[in-house]
Amino acid sequence: MGVNQWGEIITILMIGIALGMDAFSLGIGMGMGGIRLLTILKVSATIGIFHIVMPLIGIAIGIFLTSVVGHVATYIGGGILVVLGLHMLWNSLFNEEESPLLKTSFWGLLLFSFSVSLDGLSVGLSFGLFNVNTGLAVSVFGIMTTILAAIGLMVGRRVGHWLGEYSEILGGIILCAFGIKFLL
Repeated sequence: MGVNQWGEIITILMIGIALGMDAFSLGIGMGMGGIRLLTILKVSATIGIFHIVMPLIGIAIGIFLTSVVGHVATYIGGGILVVLGLHMLWNSLFNEEESPLLKTSFWGLLLFSFSVSLDGLSVGLSFGLFNVNTGLAVSVFGIMTTILAAIGLMVGRRVGHWLGEYSEILGGIILCAFGIKFLL
């Protein structure tokens, strides 16, 4: 494997972790409501599936936009990552979370998973603009998010709320850093 391939793998892994941090931090809050292990499995798997599907949709849109806007696509993708990172930072610092109990019903779980995976749609869009290995990217996003969501839910069962906000801040910083890298 060449240096560029390792760089792509490391970038995808870091962004996968950043996307998973959102699910991790929300999972802590949700887990603090005292959920069962079967519910943890169901919630984390659903979030993971959404983090595969949403980036795929974003990548398809990004590939289309690349054919339309050409070389400007790199700057658009970098800008999207910066905005997404700033949005994560803003939410972690200023927004209140809704009740975790609303997120465990079937429709609540789908809505929760969709809302958590919107950042995956945006990252997928920027990846579609960059010509990234799609299979690798969505696999890493799905796996990392599933694992981090499950860990967050289990940690939430055991630990206080203090850790959740810091993990989302870290995820926002990582996305901003990669967005700035693509802009420069």
